[in-house]
Amino acid sequence: QVQLVESGGGLVQPGGSLRVSCTASIFTFSSSYMAWVRQAPGRGLEWVSRISPGGTTIRYADSVTGRFTISRDSAKNMVYLQMNSLKPEDTAVYYCNTDPPRRLWSSVYWGQGTQVTVSS
Repeated sequence: QVQLVESGGGLVQPGGSLRVSCTASIFTFSSSYMAWVRQAPGRGLEWVSRISPGGTTIRYADSVTGRFTISRDSAKNMVYLQMNSLKPEDTAVYYCNTDPPRRLWSSVYWGQGTQVTVSS
């Protein structure tokens, strides 16, 4: 049974940092791409970043490039997103998953997500 548990969110001031984590109880984790997707208030889901199974191929959305860093620990079945220089527009619920294609976003299970709020 697939389980995705996001954690580590919270309230942070603009310019601050936060690291969110995802525990993925997936048999094929070590061979799966993993991604972070977020949903800002009143907005649709937005792809943020993805990382290849071996952790060597990484991509970021233009909006977070240079500020966010994705990583994974296959031994622990975990993926992380280090967020630096946070902006109010980064405020969103952050979700992780196995990088499903956008056409399937409405069909996949995202877990409960973790809330990140960037505010003074």
